[in-house]
Amino acid sequence: MTMAGVALPSRNDDYLTSRRQAWFAFAMTFGLMLFDYIDRQVIVSLFPHIKSEWNLSDKQLGALVSIISIVVAIGGIPVALLADRVSRVKSIFVMASVWSLASISCMFTNNFGQLFAARAVVGAGETGYGSVGAALISTLFPKRLRGALLGAFFAAASLGSVLGVVLGGMIAAKWGWRAAFGVVGVPGLVMALLYLLVRDYKTVALTPRLDKVTQSLGATLKHIFGALARTRTMLWVCVGSAMQLIVVSAVWSWLPSYLNRFQGIAPDAAGKQAAMVVLVGAVGSVFWGYVVDRLALRRPRNKLPALAVLCLVTLAIFLVAFAGTEPGETQFKLVLLGGFFMTCTVGVVSGVVIDVIHPGVRSTGSAVLSLFQNLFGLAVGPFLVGVLSDQWGLQQAMAIVPCFGVLAAAAFIWSARSYDADVAKVSNVTLAVAP
Repeated sequence: MTMAGVALPSRNDDYLTSRRQAWFAFAMTFGLMLFDYIDRQVIVSLFPHIKSEWNLSDKQLGALVSIISIVVAIGGIPVALLADRVSRVKSIFVMASVWSLASISCMFTNNFGQLFAARAVVGAGETGYGSVGAALISTLFPKRLRGALLGAFFAAASLGSVLGVVLGGMIAAKWGWRAAFGVVGVPGLVMALLYLLVRDYKTVALTPRLDKVTQSLGATLKHIFGALARTRTMLWVCVGSAMQLIVVSAVWSWLPSYLNRFQGIAPDAAGKQAAMVVLVGAVGSVFWGYVVDRLALRRPRNKLPALAVLCLVTLAIFLVAFAGTEPGETQFKLVLLGGFFMTCTVGVVSGVVIDVIHPGVRSTGSAVLSLFQNLFGLAVGPFLVGVLSDQWGLQQAMAIVPCFGVLAAAAFIWSARSYDADVAKVSNVTLAVAP
């Protein structure tokens, strides 16, 4: 069988390298994702301290979170393209070094503008990491493990957010909020050096057409968005994932402040309670990745309607929690339950994108997903809640944002219509481990 003039020999669904090397690569990639989100989310539990010291609005506080996602979205495709054609491992080493140093620099800022700029550099370092890491894991491991492993990989984002929120509150209570940035930034530098021991896979030969369009950024972007229009599964999965992440990022970013304002909980204790929701979300991303994989063993396209149902369940739970329940123990239990469901898309959507993209540009394809997730999802949630909170109050804002789950569900239902055809276009390309 051939496609675009390239022979496509079949390959067994097995590890690309030894199991030991593959699992070492997973552990290191997971570890850096952990520190990625520790550095990204540590600021959330510092909101009350920064708001009080600098007299900031909720919109400004939300912007300190959203700016990272915006920068990640803008730079993700060029960085992932470079990693695809040069080296995934070396690219990740550079990324982790930059974001760790930038996080440390946040402790020396003296006003909103300086902190905003430093947070933007954190985002510049994190640009492309999730997509490049996902491509590496997806290629080294068997396809049958893809959903669960990517769910576990992206669960590191939840775990990192937990640690960031908890550590930020604890460190700020003892040594001040600036110290939190320095404490969490150093371990990433150590992990970056250790990552050079990870085994990469060989850069995959492209078809003549793909090779031509990847020679310049302009041609690459033109090809990518043209491919999006042709690969309908990827387009709608990107949209659905972004809509669900608006909900996730809103809850992650504002729950500590919500608990502080409406339940009178001290910032460090509110951070710990909010971290429980994030931790439950980490478990949920792995659990739902596994469950959806099992449900779709015989018919992989069933992953997508399953995600639609889970997004609607998330919406129902949060509506009851924030719009129909008074602040207190019952409300928090409902938020915990919603947190378990809301991360259902995290691993599955990455696996779906990998399913329908050419192996030679998997990092770049994942970067397109990352662009949608960051620019239209993670960046929107914190800022939108801040704007709505300034207008109508935080309670109303938290009740409105979960409604984006309806748009997510609709996009996943629509993407299922083209999944089988898109997978067939890129099946059976030969892969090999790098020397």
